Amino acid sequence: MSTLSRRALLGGAAGLAVASTGALAWRELSQPQARVTVRRVLDYGPGLSRTVQEVLSTYPALAQRAKGARVVLKPNLVEFHPDRPVNTHPVLIGAVAEAFFRLGAKQVIVAEGPGHRRDTELLVEGSGLDVVLRDIGVPFVDLNVDPPRDVTLLHDHTGLGRLRLAGTAVGADLLVSVAKMKTHHWAGATLSMKNLFGVVPGAVYGWPKNPLHWAGIHNAVFDLWTTLKPAFAIVDGVVAMEGDGPLKGEAVPMGCLVMGDQCPAVDATCARLMGLNPERIRYLNAAMWAGGTVSERRIEVLGEVVEAREFKLLPHLEYFRA
Repeated sequence: MSTLSRRALLGGAAGLAVASTGALAWRELSQPQARVTVRRVLDYGPGLSRTVQEVLSTYPALAQRAKGARVVLKPNLVEFHPDRPVNTHPVLIGAVAEAFFRLGAKQVIVAEGPGHRRDTELLVEGSGLDVVLRDIGVPFVDLNVDPPRDVTLLHDHTGLGRLRLAGTAVGADLLVSVAKMKTHHWAGATLSMKNLFGVVPGAVYGWPKNPLHWAGIHNAVFDLWTTLKPAFAIVDGVVAMEGDGPLKGEAVPMGCLVMGDQCPAVDATCARLMGLNPERIRYLNAAMWAGGTVSERRIEVLGEVVEAREFKLLPHLEYFRA
């Protein structure tokens, strides 16, 4: 090879490197700045509602929208195992409801469409959520049998074009995802965005919402988030789940709540706390190109310091490691 051709080759390689670096920088800078609040919470004891309200009040736009609003809280309520932290803890769900009432919400509804149990009433009772909601006068709506509305998918990564989604969720003034911090044996992690699967009614799409699985879980998560755009996300990491999640994993005492007004930023922060690389979670990677924030340098994490740890993963999920 001549000197000239070597120089040309090296120059071309350098040019590609610069172009690649530029593309990465542009991708990062194109993500809007986001705020995420992490609070250290060691148990589900008294004072949880005040803690949540304090955080909600630091998001002025949300606090303003909550006044006189119909707020729908979407927890993760999928199965009941008394010895496993499968669901969003009922005490936290009640605390979030009380916090929104204090902010001036006209109505608060807790709504979920479990993907595995068809007897939702039995699940609500078994988890203890019925007692919590009865004590504070908040109704529960089973989204699996809720009258659906036809909704056009904003980006349509699934190729489904339209979905019939639970009307209670679609018609909310504020939709709030109150999720559980868990690993997931297919998606890597299930957090505030994956939690939106529950707005797809089982009475229309069956159990466990098979058309969404056939279209690709990551595609479905992305489409639901971009179409519904929840107003706020709260992730229950007081006791999280690692290993064979979202149902058969082991408890992890992370001792935290992660909250914010942008689901991808909240989920990316949770993923880092779990020792995962959020950009390797496909629905989060896609969110970066649709107004979501995933890059660590574009997220301002407020509140208290919680040490990250490496969650146990099934062997085929090691790809998601940071």
